[in-house]
Amino acid sequence: MPNLEVSGKGMKRITTYLVFTVLWTGILFDTMPSDLQAETQFVTIGSGDITGVYYPAGLIIAKMINDKREEYGIRATVESTRGSVFNLNAIMAGYMEFGLAQSDKQYQAVNGLAEWEQKGPQKELRSVFSLHRESVCLVAAVDSGIRTIGDLKGKRVNLGNPGSGQYQNAIDALRAAGLDPDRDILPEKVKAAEAPLLLQDNRIDAFFCTVGHPSDTLKEAVSGSRKVRFIPITGPGIDKLIAERNYYTKIILPVAEFYRGSEDTGNVDTFGVMATLCTSSRVPDHVVYVITKELFDNLDDFRRWHPAHAGLTRESMLEGLTAPLHPGAVKYFKETGLMQ
Repeated sequence: MPNLEVSGKGMKRITTYLVFTVLWTGILFDTMPSDLQAETQFVTIGSGDITGVYYPAGLIIAKMINDKREEYGIRATVESTRGSVFNLNAIMAGYMEFGLAQSDKQYQAVNGLAEWEQKGPQKELRSVFSLHRESVCLVAAVDSGIRTIGDLKGKRVNLGNPGSGQYQNAIDALRAAGLDPDRDILPEKVKAAEAPLLLQDNRIDAFFCTVGHPSDTLKEAVSGSRKVRFIPITGPGIDKLIAERNYYTKIILPVAEFYRGSEDTGNVDTFGVMATLCTSSRVPDHVVYVITKELFDNLDDFRRWHPAHAGLTRESMLEGLTAPLHPGAVKYFKETGLMQ
């Protein structure tokens, strides 16, 4: 095991997530009887960075399945990954059975766009259901003088890591605002979780991230000595972007409610996407059916685990799905009257 030197808040966060991982994913593989292992269907859920909403969402889903592993014969584990693009590629390659992905990345994969332009349409990609809405956020240091997205010109801006959904969201936002991501800004391309430290160390002036709320990354950004503000992502170009791409929607971010260390005292207008659970047509129908049934039948419990899920409804969880629905999910939706 590598020697990790982490202190303070970082150690507390890592320890907490490690404890949750052990508790929520149940008994370790090597402690299971061999006959039970032979009868068990193992599935892996790709999530995201441990500071975001994808990781705890994956853990909650896995816990629900693992609590009834003897009844269903399914055991779920969760992997922290680089995000949407990684998860979708891993599903298509057969390395993972499920993965969380932004609705725009789901659309692009199934239509052979963006990162999948060379590979072509991912015809075996399937939707299961949607979860929370994710806002495209632009956070800037107050001393940078940035008040609009147009003010980013000539500034040091983190776009997120290539391969994540938020990276493309940042590119789309900049281009819609009339800025060239390669020429008009000084781009950084590190994970959103690393951006608050860069901002506080005065190594960048602003950063993009696409997250559900509240977000640990954004809480960290507003808690440092360098004051920050949330920048509206608005304008005619953004309106046109939303109109042309149906996976984007306007969002009002209640900054004052979630991020009290920010200079903002009210709401900030931006745009965003849906978080979706995806799978492959190769995954057995009964596995997808069970996961869908457990989450929908116990939606009240699921909502209590994270504030980002507080507003979920069964109807909203069928929105933003551009890949064909998996037959296992369709079976449940028809049984419960959510689909005809």
